[in-house]
Amino acid sequence: MEEATTVTIAERIERLTAKILEHQHRYYLLDAPTVSDAEYDALMAELRRLEAEFPLYIAADSPTQRVGGEPAAQFHKVRHPVPLLSLANAFDLQDLEEWRQRAHKLLTEAEREDLAYVVEPKIDGLSVTLFYQEGVFRIGATRGNGQVGENVTANLRTLKQIPLRLPVMPNSSLQVEPILRVRGEVFASKENFRAFNKKYIAEQQKDKNPKGYANPRNFAAGSLRQLDPKITAQRPLDILVFQQIAGGDLTPDLHSEQLRRLRELGLPISASLPRFTDSEFDRLLEHVSKMELSRHDFSYEVDGLVIKVDSTSVQERLGSTGKEPRWAIAFKYAGETVVTKLEKIEVVVGRTGSVTPRAHLEEVPLGGVKVKQATLHNFDYIESLDLRIGDSVVVTRAGDVIPKVLKALPELRTGAEKAWHPPSQCPACGSDLVQAEDEVAHRCLNRTCPGQLARAVEHFVSRSALDIRSFGSEQAALFVETEALINRISDVYFLPWDRIETIKGYKEKRIGNLQQGLAEAKQRPPERLLHALGIPFVGAQVAELVVAEYPNLMTLPHAIQEDLEAIDGIGNEIAESIVDFFADPVQRQELQALNLAGLTVKGKPAPETEASEGAVAGKVFVVTGRFAAFSRKQATELIKAEGGKVTGSVSSRTDYLLAGASPGSKLSKAQELGTTILDEEAFQLLLNLPKTHAE
Repeated sequence: MEEATTVTIAERIERLTAKILEHQHRYYLLDAPTVSDAEYDALMAELRRLEAEFPLYIAADSPTQRVGGEPAAQFHKVRHPVPLLSLANAFDLQDLEEWRQRAHKLLTEAEREDLAYVVEPKIDGLSVTLFYQEGVFRIGATRGNGQVGENVTANLRTLKQIPLRLPVMPNSSLQVEPILRVRGEVFASKENFRAFNKKYIAEQQKDKNPKGYANPRNFAAGSLRQLDPKITAQRPLDILVFQQIAGGDLTPDLHSEQLRRLRELGLPISASLPRFTDSEFDRLLEHVSKMELSRHDFSYEVDGLVIKVDSTSVQERLGSTGKEPRWAIAFKYAGETVVTKLEKIEVVVGRTGSVTPRAHLEEVPLGGVKVKQATLHNFDYIESLDLRIGDSVVVTRAGDVIPKVLKALPELRTGAEKAWHPPSQCPACGSDLVQAEDEVAHRCLNRTCPGQLARAVEHFVSRSALDIRSFGSEQAALFVETEALINRISDVYFLPWDRIETIKGYKEKRIGNLQQGLAEAKQRPPERLLHALGIPFVGAQVAELVVAEYPNLMTLPHAIQEDLEAIDGIGNEIAESIVDFFADPVQRQELQALNLAGLTVKGKPAPETEASEGAVAGKVFVVTGRFAAFSRKQATELIKAEGGKVTGSVSSRTDYLLAGASPGSKLSKAQELGTTILDEEAFQLLLNLPKTHAE
């Protein structure tokens, strides 16, 4: 008798939970409630009563759990199984056309004919991931640096737009992937933000200078990162999901269909998702232009649009540059504009020798900051705008970040303005500037140029590289350009301290801080050192990929290009850049000097996993073509589960090429190298796959 009663209570709790989650979905997402507030409150009261009496049956997806638990002392870190890449930016229609042409070059004629794009609003909020297991929301995390984020599950549970169980509608016939990861943007609507800020400031009137949040994005980020979930629950936050991170058997190939399916499961998706074929790209550009005028009609802040290739299989083929996908781009609308005076144009040389003009402006407030300088891109850009010293110019913050001169106002000229003539020599060393036929940039080719070296040192000691405390741009310019204490990067670790003691302002304490910062930076992992060297195209994420394959940096100068290309995420351009860099004997000497100085050049070997004893442990695969029994992603997961490794290019280190229909040039390369080639059947036999995988 007691057992029957327990089952009845468990069923009652489950039915109440499903019914309440359905009503929340209808109210918060569909704006179409089917019960009164009183009826809804009665259901919640009944559920709370039953859960209080029978806490054993409180489920992870119970709507009573949205209020959050006890405050957290700190947020735990979450490593994303798939890197969450940032997007490259486009600031005009020409940038979009160039992005499209770059994609065309990487695709076959057939792929170009089927190419289509989806356009989505770029919400100005905080990016998060949601992880569902067997349809139940388990983990939510911030994007963080793309590799590691913060676990904010308790806070995300308080957002009533996030379904705690999928599918939301109890009568839905849709199945949910056993593992479902999606990416979304948490934000606050303009109306909710204004109302909260007004109330928030009023509550702080006892303070001498009460302040609210500067903008909706800061408000969303601050609210979601509250250590106490109960505070987050009181904040008017929203979320829209914009990507399914990894697919499975139930996942459509097209991104647009994936989003449509996620909406049917109950996840909040943007209502504005127009789709254009490649032949309709002119219409896409027209849509982008029109949206600049109508973006303010959105209930939330939109700072641009995101254009994505619709086919996820084509996305996979296009790949990424290491930190940015080639299959998507963010079109950033111009922010607030102001008019000010152009006082002078300064030309500076970068660490790669590229010479860039910079505008010095009469100081003016713009977007919450005071602006005195702005980018002018290149010499041709100045000529196209017909800029003159003394002009009144229109300035904006491109993407609400980088100040940029948009145009001059010739109607305000007085006659005192002066024409500007581009220099023919490097401003730092006097060497002649050159311009390649296929480039707009002018370059200084003198590799001993002090200007280039100062910028290279700035990068070497920067926070994203070696993060040498107390060593910044001021020291870089002083030690390189003024005192000539640094003549190559490695000299940073061989500074003549007796001479530095004679420099004004460098007393015992300041020198001690500098020495301590240099000593601490020796312990940075080798990927930070590799990034600090300033190899073109080798950013922080690419450096991690390279060091994972070459944990001892001293072996990297001997790497061959095809082996580097075989690293998943490293393409031809990056591999060639690394090989060219270390082909220079000066760069090899630099690496040796830094090694002798005591910097960390060896990483820890990757820990052995259970999968290392699998059927293909230690074997390197390349997967290409189309398969009838599984997708390329599924094949990759199967290989990794059995201890194998999957790379993007065929090389002498490749053990197997898994080739399906239309394998392309990788098959020819494998045949040329004598690599073992597997078809679907041979692959299934090799991995001892059960019959269900082939059905």
